[in-house]
Amino acid sequence: MTGEEISGPPGPKLLRLIYFVGAGVICTVAINKWRDYEKKTTIQQQQQQVAETQKSSAESVVREVLK
Repeated sequence: MTGEEISGPPGPKLLRLIYFVGAGVICTVAINKWRDYEKKTTIQQQQQQVAETQKSSAESVVREVLK
């Protein structure tokens, strides 16, 4: 055996190719969804940090004014 497939009807080979391409599309979509999720999570964390910083700055200003 040389490692080559025995030639048969083209149906199964075409079906395997379609499965392979479909799996590639599914994986690509999943990877893009994961990247979007990670990006949104990072943006939300940054927004929370900015909000906390602004809140603490506003509180310190109020304290200075009340002194």
